[in-house]
Amino acid sequence: MQSGISPSISPDEGEGTGDVLALPQGCTLRKIILTCLTDVFSMHAEHEIELEGHIIDSGIMTLIFDKIMDMGGNFEILEFDVGKRKTDPSYARLRVITESEAALQRILSELYRLGARDIEVENVTLVPAEGDRVVPKGFYSTSNHTTFVKLNGQWIPVEDIKMDSIIVVDPVARRAVCKTLAKVKKGDLVVVGEHGIRVVPPERPREQSTFEFMHGTVSPERPSETLISRIAHEFVELKRRGGKIALVGGPAIIHTGAADAVAEIIRKGYIDVLFAGNALAVHDIEYSMLGTSLGMDISTGKPVSGGHRHHILAISEVIRAGSIRAAVEKGLVKKGVMYECVMNDVPFILAGSIRDDGPIPDVITDVMEAQDRIRAHLRGCDMVLMVATLLHSIAVGNCLPSHVKTVCVDINPSAVTKLMDRGTMQAIGIVSDAGAFFPLLAKHLEIQETAITS
Repeated sequence: MQSGISPSISPDEGEGTGDVLALPQGCTLRKIILTCLTDVFSMHAEHEIELEGHIIDSGIMTLIFDKIMDMGGNFEILEFDVGKRKTDPSYARLRVITESEAALQRILSELYRLGARDIEVENVTLVPAEGDRVVPKGFYSTSNHTTFVKLNGQWIPVEDIKMDSIIVVDPVARRAVCKTLAKVKKGDLVVVGEHGIRVVPPERPREQSTFEFMHGTVSPERPSETLISRIAHEFVELKRRGGKIALVGGPAIIHTGAADAVAEIIRKGYIDVLFAGNALAVHDIEYSMLGTSLGMDISTGKPVSGGHRHHILAISEVIRAGSIRAAVEKGLVKKGVMYECVMNDVPFILAGSIRDDGPIPDVITDVMEAQDRIRAHLRGCDMVLMVATLLHSIAVGNCLPSHVKTVCVDINPSAVTKLMDRGTMQAIGIVSDAGAFFPLLAKHLEIQETAITS
């Protein structure tokens, strides 16, 4: 026998009479079992979380369960107190179990964004930014849900919340502000990690509404006029309460003959700000001046001779005038979407792209400036209507808090799906042509107004 090897092993003493098992000297069967058990349990990690609010009818509980299982974890319900009445909140305490600490942290990071929180919450961790637009490693990236941070034992709200951004805290002023990377300055105290953060997803409305009826869904089978009637009702109710409504529009609004209906809706005071690109403004002005959009006669749907040069002419005339407002004041533009914006002092933010002809003087060609202007005008918005412009809709959607009611109208059912995939989960979708949607919306707004006054 080699030195250091025992010829046999017993559970307690490591000695025996037969050559049953050869192991290093001093190693017993009990030690082997204990070591194996330790290894097994060390492969598991667990953590307790809690949820509170309308977590059942808002679907948050289901989202939590699905996320845990989809990411390879398991859970145990430790406590579940269901609200007895419709207005009562519910409470749940869960134990999340995974195979490793790394897997646990990945799951918890997702659950926190859905509204889960630790049983005992530490203060938020702050690390100064090393330079302008340079964030500390491990920085917290925001969702678009209402968010709070715990500072010196007290919860403070995060201002200007938006997705994929950074939280900067001023401990002296006791303020937390959501900033895009471009706005982070050297020395800013940036939130790092997941501790000390509370996320509050929007809950399902307690009253019956359009947004309860079809929250986060889109289907070409839905009766669109019924939904448009409900959207009109939301418009009227919001304006009655002093709410703010934004329109994100694409050039198809003009191509499909909806310009007059949109102009009427703006004239009646339902739209507080317009977000669009060069194309919508150009084709709207072309329609006002020449009756065409991209050279097609809007009234007949047929191209006109020499119409291919009409949009260039419209751009040139606005440039000659100096701006859209100047073109309106000089009588060059006498009707349409842009005309009503100018006449009713409705601000419009026109963001440029590499595809633009011209562009007209009002178009913002610096994309960072366009972002800033969009975010500034979105503050206080209660509802955003996005019609026939996927790229602008996604851009505006990325700037929106999740509590803002969002309606996406497009002839393509996948448009709202793409919008939701990029984070605007609160959006509802209506499959409709812009040319059919806006005249019906104008009609139902008038019906709602008549019903109120009668």
